[in-house]
Amino acid sequence: MLSIRQLRYFEALSRHRHFGRAAEDCAVTQPALSMQIREMEEMLGVRLLERGRGGVRLTPVGEEAAGRARGVLAALADMERTIRDSGRLLEGRLRLGVIASIAPYLLPRLLPEMARRHPGLEIALRESQTEHLVADLVQGDLDLVILSLPVEHPALEAMALFEDRFVLAVPEASVDFPGPQASADSILAADLLLLEDGHCLRDQALNVCRKADARQLRRFGASSLATLAQLVANGQGITLLPDLFVRAEGGRMAGVRLLPFPDPVPARTIGLVWRRTLPSRKDVEAVADMVRACRPGA
Repeated sequence: MLSIRQLRYFEALSRHRHFGRAAEDCAVTQPALSMQIREMEEMLGVRLLERGRGGVRLTPVGEEAAGRARGVLAALADMERTIRDSGRLLEGRLRLGVIASIAPYLLPRLLPEMARRHPGLEIALRESQTEHLVADLVQGDLDLVILSLPVEHPALEAMALFEDRFVLAVPEASVDFPGPQASADSILAADLLLLEDGHCLRDQALNVCRKADARQLRRFGASSLATLAQLVANGQGITLLPDLFVRAEGGRMAGVRLLPFPDPVPARTIGLVWRRTLPSRKDVEAVADMVRACRPGA
């Protein structure tokens, strides 16, 4: 029978695709990890890996095995929590992930409120991009994630929390947008500033500006909304900003004019995501209530 150790080692190798990095992740020597993987292959009677100079590749069977290993390890993590904390998510340690375009504007209000309502709760926080947070959630390294929906994965459940509307930010002295409202049809790609690749907010903004060709965008590599706002204030272009950011900034930014969109106003849906095997549905709902109550403008 396969051991939990073998599953952990194999799962780490499937993520890193490199024996050395996987061994470092698991805090073991590379020969020890390699031996466990070989024993796993011999026990199953199949090749899970293709070994080469550049690292390792998973065979088709290996890819399927990696997915199943993540599911088993996530279920094991939930079982450990159920036994240790009597199934309570808001007791002990909560591993919370938040995407970068939400964290700075929500957490300063949310974390004190969670500490007030649950003084014994220890929060381990991770801020990253959606892809990385979802992967950590699926494999059991996170308990809950706050991000922009939709997220589709058979191992996960999601709950919508609130709508975060977009506004158009233009330079204060701009004459290209004389009216009181924004128009998605008038936004040209050459003028549009967006977050760097990998941020879901970038894709959402492009969906709003359907006529904007992503290939024509200027490459600033901005990683924060505050940077985009400063670029706009200095006449470098225009951008879409979520209401969450605008309210956290007090509704005004020096050198920037904010234009609302007419109905239907484009928006992103902020939601909470967790594994289906998590036993604490009531605690998930309690976290959802706190997030709704603590968002700027609530």
